[in-house]
Amino acid sequence: MTPSPDPAAETGPGAGRAFAIGLRNRFRGITVREGMLVRGPAGWGEFSPFAEYGPRECARWWAACHEAAHRGWPAPVRDRVAVNVTVPAVDPGRAHAIVAAGGCATAKVKVAERGQDPAEDLARVEAVRDAIGPSGKVRVDANGAWDVDTAVRMVRALDRYGLEYVEQPCATLDELAEVRRRVDVPVAADESVRRAEDPLKVRAADAADIVVLKVQPLGGVRAALRVAEACGLPVVVSSAVETSVGLAAGVALAAALPELPYACGLATMQMLTADVTADPLLPEDGYLPVRAVEVDEERLRAVETEPGPWRARAEAAIAADRRD
Repeated sequence: MTPSPDPAAETGPGAGRAFAIGLRNRFRGITVREGMLVRGPAGWGEFSPFAEYGPRECARWWAACHEAAHRGWPAPVRDRVAVNVTVPAVDPGRAHAIVAAGGCATAKVKVAERGQDPAEDLARVEAVRDAIGPSGKVRVDANGAWDVDTAVRMVRALDRYGLEYVEQPCATLDELAEVRRRVDVPVAADESVRRAEDPLKVRAADAADIVVLKVQPLGGVRAALRVAEACGLPVVVSSAVETSVGLAAGVALAAALPELPYACGLATMQMLTADVTADPLLPEDGYLPVRAVEVDEERLRAVETEPGPWRARAEAAIAADRRD
């Protein structure tokens, strides 16, 4: 790779290295996870906003990348983090196999997939409950796809398998609040939390019992810790399906939280067909270790793509942040 002529840019967007890694199952309508890695004095950072995000939203994703590469993270209060296995909207047999192989005591199951009917959700969750056993915990994630009445009906039906909570059953805060009033299962807000002020709105609206926080969309580990403190609700830290570099930031957030009552959605490395490190962040007995991740040059080259578009996105994000 040609070095940047500007030494100050060596650990900035101008030195970023882009990647494209296949997904084992479709996620958010995509089959390839793309992004950019940057190395700085504190280590590696990942910048991987989804394609639909514009420069102003991407600015927070860049802030998280810059924090990881240049500042590092706060000291942890635990050396490992409990995680859930994630089950995509697959058939019951595949769902059972994913949980059995996952080695986790908690499973998060995708439901309300477009083109599928409620019976498929019920069959998938039933298979997951069978695989994880009576002492395991099962949570479902609808990604905001249901209307209120559908959500209430489905949560009640799915709760026959013993739900820990339902994540983002509907799209809006008002809808979440109504569902929360009508069901006995705790409600978690995920898609409703994309900016630092969002969790405060969630709490003010009595819309959720739990907030799901992701490091990149919130602008880094320190920013997410401030959000968690201000919100005052139990937190589940989740990933944006990143490489192990991005996952390490999520683990750092989970490790630094004063309290962590729920397993986190950070065991997503298995959703990718490759990684950029020789030592991926994979769960061991249902936990992820709290540690740094070092990029392996050979593995990065195997998934590397043209960096120009990603460098341009990062530069646009920086410019948008400066304007604000």
